[in-house]
Amino acid sequence: MRFVKGFGQFWYDFIIGDDWKIAAAVVAALAVTLVVVLAGVSAAGAAIAGGVLLLLFFVASVLIDVRS
Repeated sequence: MRFVKGFGQFWYDFIIGDDWKIAAAVVAALAVTLVVVLAGVSAAGAAIAGGVLLLLFFVASVLIDVRS
């Protein structure tokens, strides 16, 4: 059981890390990109939209940290 707990803690620390807001931004950008792909937009357009969203979410999370 200790192995399972250690394995879970490793992946939590690896994915979430120090800032949960950045991890949430990545998940949100991937979800929106999936919706864009399922809507029928080309792969290149979806990749650009996903990249722009990821950048905007990352900037928003940094601004939240700077303000506090």
